[in-house]
Amino acid sequence: MAQRAVDPTPGPFFTHQIRPGQHYELSHGHAIRCAPSGGDGAGATALGAMVVGTDPAVERAGVDAGFELAPNTLRAPDVSVGVPDSRGWVHGAPPLAIEYAGSGQDESELADKIQDLFEAGTRHVWVVRLLGARRVEIHEPGQPMRTLGPGNLLHAPGILQNPLPVEALYDADAALEVTLRNLLQRRGYQELDEVREEGRAEGRAEGREEGRAEGREEGREEGREEGREEALRDALRDAIRARGFELTVEAMARLNACQDAAMLKSWLLRAVTAGSAEEIWSGR
Repeated sequence: MAQRAVDPTPGPFFTHQIRPGQHYELSHGHAIRCAPSGGDGAGATALGAMVVGTDPAVERAGVDAGFELAPNTLRAPDVSVGVPDSRGWVHGAPPLAIEYAGSGQDESELADKIQDLFEAGTRHVWVVRLLGARRVEIHEPGQPMRTLGPGNLLHAPGILQNPLPVEALYDADAALEVTLRNLLQRRGYQELDEVREEGRAEGRAEGREEGRAEGREEGREEGREEGREEALRDALRDAIRARGFELTVEAMARLNACQDAAMLKSWLLRAVTAGSAEEIWSGR
């Protein structure tokens, strides 16, 4: 681990002096200014929060949640697992934290942040490198740092149920695929093929009742489409809630009325990456 950038002697500040919304962290009493993220980091952070937040084993994840690791240490990982729905700072440390390192990253301060998290009990810190070849650095207490690139899987036993493809932490298409899998599992399906098979079964039943070959084929096709569309609606509702966006009465009516699977998938992708609820429904 790199030498600490922060003065090792205790600083003058305590967590109760920092209010939510102020762009400061604390490390052993020393204030650290947190600069805004660039476009690549902001978009990737939203994807990371979505893919870990929808994992079936995760109750809640958050972006920039403030964790009070000690009375004079306050850290806000870019993405963290274990964020309760409560006011004020979160007491304790997240079991899994994700940091996005882009242009202007202070490497010494990042090393200090990782060390502060480990001292408080964090088990995994993943650093997503956005400059050069995309990759993820895996940091664990007492272990040498490892690096994984695209095509590899990240594991967090006891925290995440599913292995996580490296690409899902920064690539929208990969993140959408993982998010859809996670949301389907939360609904009792292992994969989209199960939803399709359920639609086929409903279609066959309809076809048998109609007793005509044409009716059977039509019923199968209709059942497949209805099953897929309903799965996409459920996934979209869950994604909107996971992002903390409001699902208005008007938006709910529009969602329920839509019978276009391509449009539902487009809305789901926007729900993963949008900065506001309004952006989800932009366009047609």
